[in-house]
Amino acid sequence: MKKIATTEVPINEVIAQRWSPRAFDSHYVMTEDSVKSLFEAARWAPSCYGDQPWQFVLFKKEDATAWTSALNCLSVNNQNWAMDASILIVVCANKNFNHNKEPNRWAHYDTGAASENICLQATSIGLSAHQMGGFDQDKIRNLSNIPLKFDILSCMVVGKSLDESRLSKVQKDKEGQVRSRKALKDIYFINEWK
Repeated sequence: MKKIATTEVPINEVIAQRWSPRAFDSHYVMTEDSVKSLFEAARWAPSCYGDQPWQFVLFKKEDATAWTSALNCLSVNNQNWAMDASILIVVCANKNFNHNKEPNRWAHYDTGAASENICLQATSIGLSAHQMGGFDQDKIRNLSNIPLKFDILSCMVVGKSLDESRLSKVQKDKEGQVRSRKALKDIYFINEWK
């Protein structure tokens, strides 16, 4: 299913096509090159001092034990649809700069840019990504041995969105909802906050 953004002015096609489905093809297996391309895209995101504060933990559906353990860290609502994706990525940000160990107040911002690169790369190769905040941080930290110097920002699944002809009635209702955003004029000011 495609849901192209209705924009007020033209934007890049990949950005317009990117959206977050909740219906994935449970039989689709990503190739290793596709997985690596996601992280290569993240690697080239901008970051303060070029510090690249992001770190990711990857879970693949093929590793059933680890996959099930990771899914069990998600909220029940997210588990219900995320289980059909191909991979799950835990998104983490180093709270301190690598070069001087001082606090990095841009770490979350930079890691968000890297995560968006993953989403856009997924879209560009015919896949979809969905980022989630509904997960148990302590469970995922313990499962993955994530050091305390890293904040866990989100979990993200990537896979092939389910063909529209295979959607259930419930899935059609959810996936068919109209995409909406604030009007362009409502998201920025010129020269001063108004």
